Amino acid sequence: MLLAIDCGNTNTVFSIWDGSSFIGTWRMSTEWQRTGDEYYVWLKTLMEIHKVDVTIDEVIISSTVPRVVFNLRVLSDRYFNCRPLVVGKSDCLLPADPRVDAGTAVGPDRLVNTAGSFDRHGGNLIVVDFGTATTFDVVDTDGAYVGGVIAPGVNLSLAALHNAAAALPHVDISKPQAVVGTNTVACMQSGVFWGYVGLVREICARIKAERGVAMRVISTGGLAPLFGQTETLFDVFEDDLTMHGLTVIHRYNKENT
Repeated sequence: MLLAIDCGNTNTVFSIWDGSSFIGTWRMSTEWQRTGDEYYVWLKTLMEIHKVDVTIDEVIISSTVPRVVFNLRVLSDRYFNCRPLVVGKSDCLLPADPRVDAGTAVGPDRLVNTAGSFDRHGGNLIVVDFGTATTFDVVDTDGAYVGGVIAPGVNLSLAALHNAAAALPHVDISKPQAVVGTNTVACMQSGVFWGYVGLVREICARIKAERGVAMRVISTGGLAPLFGQTETLFDVFEDDLTMHGLTVIHRYNKENT
């Protein structure tokens, strides 16, 4: 049984893949100090609570936080008796190698999203991932990552407003009832929400114009459904795109090594 681990800057997701579907998915906050033993106790407890009685013997990891990988390797080696595949390392093959400037290190999350989206939708894609950063990944006709855009994440922008301006409160993002706010919270929510709607629309339009081909826009990440409520920004929303991408890369490595 495969354990797929996606470690982001804010949260880490663990999913168990039985070869056809995910039979358990759990999330914890990302902390680089957390030990392999702590990971195992947490995961084992959740598996017992949800009655997921399986033997994990394969692990694949995608991590945007390098310091976390060591203890995830310890978890894999000590408790599952296997050497994990780590996306972005030289021994982890990709279905299509990225085509970027020489010496550029592409984030593992972007490589995984590329693999997952191409497997489901083919090429000529823009993948918009609403995470700690909002990223736009361009997937070519053969499934290769060929570049993209990185913008500050939605919650990061709200936190920056709160931290930098003493009079502005911390607010949660939501779709405002009107563009023009009549109180401070409504004004902040409108600025961030409609600002990101404009950002997504404009960046996607410019990517399409620069590429000169028809492209589908795939959204993923926690806040993607919120922005999908407004004008048509995306063609498809994929809740499990990153985890699916991990299974695609794992399968490719099993078939080619």
